[in-house]
Amino acid sequence: MLTRRSLLATPLLAAQITATRFQMAAMTLPWSAFPLERALSGIRSSGFRQVAWGVNHKDRNGNNKPVLALDATAVEAANLASECRALDLDPVMMFSTINLEAAGALDAHRRRIDQAAAARIPFLLTFGKTEASARDTFIRNLEGLAPYAQQSGVMVVIKQHGGNTATGRQCARIVEQVAHPSIRICYDAGNVLDYENQDPITDIQTCWQHIRAFNIKDHRNTPRDEDCGPGFGEIDHYKLFAPVLRTGLTIPLTFENIFEPLVPRPTDPAQIDQLALRARQYIETVIRGLQS
Repeated sequence: MLTRRSLLATPLLAAQITATRFQMAAMTLPWSAFPLERALSGIRSSGFRQVAWGVNHKDRNGNNKPVLALDATAVEAANLASECRALDLDPVMMFSTINLEAAGALDAHRRRIDQAAAARIPFLLTFGKTEASARDTFIRNLEGLAPYAQQSGVMVVIKQHGGNTATGRQCARIVEQVAHPSIRICYDAGNVLDYENQDPITDIQTCWQHIRAFNIKDHRNTPRDEDCGPGFGEIDHYKLFAPVLRTGLTIPLTFENIFEPLVPRPTDPAQIDQLALRARQYIETVIRGLQS
């Protein structure tokens, strides 16, 4: 009779049981110069099955409009999620759009958690400047959010964004200080290389146990200091994902930057669709190779 213990005694089967399930989720952010509806159709045509809601999009009149306003109701959030799922796109992450140390951040994040719960979105992405003078507020707000997030079935993930959150090591210290299962890290390797000029391959070793999501972007220091799409920069994604291959978790990879370095960004949304397709295929190739 096969038991869990006997299965785990077989290395291959044990690896299959504990393998990480990676979700390919395109952020709407690269299409922010176009209406949200165009972003969603482009994401779907690029072969993605998951989506992460960005911040603002131009409407048909050229005005900036939030994907989901901070004061939007839970019903509005659920309706937007339904529109995504009708396109066979499952929303897995949304932005808080307010820094954790900002005035009113605690109440604003609770409203975002309510929206995420109504939309059945598992991850709320947030960050802050977190300079030394703001760190205590940052921590206090995370501590205040954690039980509410857990009750709502939402995980709050912080990412590297300068100041006291510039690296994974610094984010790990914050997560460990808050010490709650609903507060974790969304790892942004591009920001680690960009903001601090530190090697994310070394940095991720200090925090991988706390990672529950990734923001996918690459970065180049030469010939110009510039963020870019995965595979166009200096980050080795094979080495980046290696520490989290056997977590047993479902980890979304949210594609924030898919653009080519050095050249102007496309003004034709069809070209952005093609870049999204290339980015997805590149990361899928990396994951497929590592998991083989």
